[in-house]
Amino acid sequence: MMILEFTFLIWLLITLLVIIFLFHFLYHTSLFRIITRFSTLLVNQFHIYNSYKIPQYNDHSQENPLFRKIFTYIKSLPSLEDSDLAVLFSGDEPGDILVSLDSNGCVSDTFLHAEVTWMYNKCDNIDRGGEVVLKIKAKDKKRVLVPYIQHIYKVVDEIEQKKKELRVYLNRFSGENGVNNINPLWRSFPFVNPSSFDNIVLDNEVKSKVKNDLELFLKSKHYYNKIGRVWKRSYLLYGGSGTGKSTFVAAMAKFLSYDLYDIDLSKPFDGSGLKMLLLQTTRKSLILIENLDWYLMGNSNGVSLSTILNFMDGVVSSCGEERVMVFTMNCKNHIDPLVIRPGRVDVHIHFPFCDFNGFKGLALSHLGCKEHKLFSQVEDLIQQNGPRLSPAEISEIMISHRSSPSRAIKTIIKALQSDDGKPPRYPSGQAVGVLRARVSPFESEDGKPINCVEQQLNVSGKDQVLEELDGESKGKRDGYYAIREIQKMYGRLRLKNGSRGESFDLS
Repeated sequence: MMILEFTFLIWLLITLLVIIFLFHFLYHTSLFRIITRFSTLLVNQFHIYNSYKIPQYNDHSQENPLFRKIFTYIKSLPSLEDSDLAVLFSGDEPGDILVSLDSNGCVSDTFLHAEVTWMYNKCDNIDRGGEVVLKIKAKDKKRVLVPYIQHIYKVVDEIEQKKKELRVYLNRFSGENGVNNINPLWRSFPFVNPSSFDNIVLDNEVKSKVKNDLELFLKSKHYYNKIGRVWKRSYLLYGGSGTGKSTFVAAMAKFLSYDLYDIDLSKPFDGSGLKMLLLQTTRKSLILIENLDWYLMGNSNGVSLSTILNFMDGVVSSCGEERVMVFTMNCKNHIDPLVIRPGRVDVHIHFPFCDFNGFKGLALSHLGCKEHKLFSQVEDLIQQNGPRLSPAEISEIMISHRSSPSRAIKTIIKALQSDDGKPPRYPSGQAVGVLRARVSPFESEDGKPINCVEQQLNVSGKDQVLEELDGESKGKRDGYYAIREIQKMYGRLRLKNGSRGESFDLS
């Protein structure tokens, strides 16, 4: 009897060891996954499921905000690492690995003791983007669906608050392949730029005016709805190369905490393609077109004036709110006035070449010099010859000689003294720009405002500038003054027939 019991225990132990071995073997092979998946499918046959599609774009090609939030939520799920179809990306920090769901991949989640499944499908037509599908048991739908979506919003808001990562978006070529990307018309990259309103060299009062205007815009949703206007704001930044326009745009985006959409008009697409780009931007975005005057002079791939005008204030531009549009130019005097009329451009900001105040600001930030014995020579040269160097040119000289402020300033003096045939950027003794905030659209015949507040702010602390092109002849200058007189006369005539829109003007 004892022998039988001992034999039974031996066989029982052997059986347990075999079962453990088989389980261990199956767990580390695909057989376990096959058996698990088969059993899950078998159990699912006894349940009724509801499926909900969340498309990336609606029928009007506008992005569905819920899709972006859900995709962000899916990427935060720990179970994503167990998905059969997942893709890996390198993160912004060294050693960071990001996991994302690939096309036709599935991932499971649990909420309120109910299991839900997410699947991502990529559409063959890149204009339609993709879609995520939520699969949930019918018996759990009423209890779970709405609280689950609210839970997703809450989690994503927390993720975005912790992350606070701005991104810059670049438009693709029409033939560029974007099948594996969430947004086929845009490529995105982390927006890493140290520029801010605190460290850019610009008159403090000008920066204050712009910051106040942006802050007022952020708080004006109900006001814009009340007056029947789309909640957006547009800026024109104009000035020569190297005057800091692009740096200022980066500072604006960081101040607003808006993603930056940089549209390159040199890439081949038609008017409908430009509209599609606009439709596929998100709320809280800054949309940038640089060197607009260059494209308006016919140097683009089929982008016509009417296409630009429709982009700026056409019907499609009204299909989205909480946007800021920024356009940059080298000179605004030689483009069609329709492009920069009130309503299309709300704020005009002039970026001048470097006067003495700008030079002192650069010397303080780049060289740590508040005063220097050579400053007087720089001031005299700028007063005599006018501004000849851009802030970028002076900045590069200072960076190259940052270990020796005296050598840097002497190099700048030589550059200002050099007679290379380059005329002064602006007429001698005139200022580099004026910020003009016009609150009232009416003026009297002597040019004084009627029942309005008109503020003027000198960027350089001098008089208003009259911008001229390099190498312009006296005849052209006389023609320019004649045009100015005609514009004044036209303004008086227009006063009798209608009013002008609100504008900020630094010119």
